[in-house]
Amino acid sequence: MSQSHDVNIGNVSDEDHYRKLENMYHGHPLNQFIQARVRIFHGKAEVIIPVRSELFHAGGAVHGSIYFKAMDDAAYFAVNSVVKDVFVLTSQFNTYFIRPVNQGELRAVGTLVSATKRVFIADAVVYNSEGKQVARGSGIYLKSPHQLSDAVGYRL
Repeated sequence: MSQSHDVNIGNVSDEDHYRKLENMYHGHPLNQFIQARVRIFHGKAEVIIPVRSELFHAGGAVHGSIYFKAMDDAAYFAVNSVVKDVFVLTSQFNTYFIRPVNQGELRAVGTLVSATKRVFIADAVVYNSEGKQVARGSGIYLKSPHQLSDAVGYRL
């Protein structure tokens, strides 16, 4: 990490912050539809998406948009794990698709790489059920003006 990533603001404990972010994620209708789950830790996050045919493209494997969502979500929450006051926003995200997946699950692991007061960089890698890397990406995230609050599902 190039600089300290302890940029937490607010009086909520780290563990409560992680659980609130997870609840916010799990309550979103899109995440419910694709059955995505997230676990958040300090500077890290893991997103699990079960592979189902509803997520396939015409070639019979998971659509690239699902890989992207898994990577962006994992990297995003790795960043937002250290930002307690506001949402962060994806400014840029580069993706690399390595191999198709048509069974099991996708497991994306996001890691905070660099943090300043305003700009954050995070990486994400997606693995299949056998632990093989199937995609990777890297993103730049910025703080938004939008507060984390009960109104957006940020609650225990």
